[in-house]
Amino acid sequence: MDFTISPRVEEFRRRIARFVENELLPLEADQASFDAHENIRLDLLDTLRGKARGEGLWCLQLRPETGGQGLGKVGMAVCYEAMNRSIFGPAVFNAAAPDDGNMMVLEKAATPAQQARWLAPIVAGEVRSAFAMTEPAPGSGSDPAGMMLTTATRRGDRYVVRGRKWFITGAGEARHFILVARTSDDPRRGLSAFLFDRDTPGWRIERRIPIMGPEEHGGHCELVFEDMEIPVADRLLDEGDGLKLTQMRLGPARLTHCMRWLGLSRRCVEIATDYAHQRLAFGERLSARESIQIMLGELAMQIEIGRLLVMKAACALDQGSYARKEVSMAKVHVANLLHKAADTAIQINGARGYSKDTPLEWIYRYARQARLVDGADEVHMMVLNQHLEREGRDFWTWQAAGQDGAPSEPVEGAR
Repeated sequence: MDFTISPRVEEFRRRIARFVENELLPLEADQASFDAHENIRLDLLDTLRGKARGEGLWCLQLRPETGGQGLGKVGMAVCYEAMNRSIFGPAVFNAAAPDDGNMMVLEKAATPAQQARWLAPIVAGEVRSAFAMTEPAPGSGSDPAGMMLTTATRRGDRYVVRGRKWFITGAGEARHFILVARTSDDPRRGLSAFLFDRDTPGWRIERRIPIMGPEEHGGHCELVFEDMEIPVADRLLDEGDGLKLTQMRLGPARLTHCMRWLGLSRRCVEIATDYAHQRLAFGERLSARESIQIMLGELAMQIEIGRLLVMKAACALDQGSYARKEVSMAKVHVANLLHKAADTAIQINGARGYSKDTPLEWIYRYARQARLVDGADEVHMMVLNQHLEREGRDFWTWQAAGQDGAPSEPVEGAR
């Protein structure tokens, strides 16, 4: 097994790390850098995005012909981790959810005409996007195929959409939307995916849902559709391919969350370690205490385990697998790791960690969502058990050179 990365990826990693250190970290200490929802101010974001684009650090996840750098999932794992040393990083490099996942799936699934209309403006940073799938109970959650209530009824050359979605990330600032709705009662081909613009009549944002933590730009919104019409030309893939579209989007999107969360976890350890070396108590530095050493050593090990899980899943995706099992393991581990890293760092920092003098409390509140978004821990554990029941001892089989990995389908629920 070769765990080395290419010189090109390493060069991107170094340049991203330098940009984060010089351009982003100083801004986090200034409350004037934040908007009312505790994210980076939009005018400041636009300035920094211009700098990132000027340095060739823009949309690394996309193919060159789309406007990216074609790094692949392995290269993304390295670079996304470096980006999210700063809480502002992913948005600055156009690698934040939900635009990140939306751009990647449109690059794969949209026609050339659809890419020109819907994808290119997101790549250019001119508009933001959202992915509308999750619904209030009893509608679609982790089981969209069986529970989706929003319908798209075909009438001639248009579909008429009725229903409700909620916790749609970024909807308040989005112009381009991907919508998944029911077009038939077929258990496997009953869903279809569509594109629509913010100015399309027949829908509205019912509310921006208040949440526990800091918000992505555009918040998490509840949407209502009342006979919104979408042209057939704005359907993604064929009718009935909605579940296929979610499969294409959600596996990679879950893993990119993990890549970013590893960066935040490392930042927590960095802040905790620096403070432990500085703080004196009872005649010695905190870093000299065995209890502190055990806490930080445990985190260091868990981060490395997370990196290996993410990299294994990234390799599988690059090889053409859906990597359902690998992504689920990474998602559960890294989501829990992020919460533990923030909690431990706050404990070591004491009152300072609970204050807003560091980003730890921001990360702590943000981290709690990680165990819910893109499939709750328990759903992913069920997926892993399904693999175990089906595969038995082969669950742990190494893939030999020359073997084709059998693609598998991911669980649902997305940002």
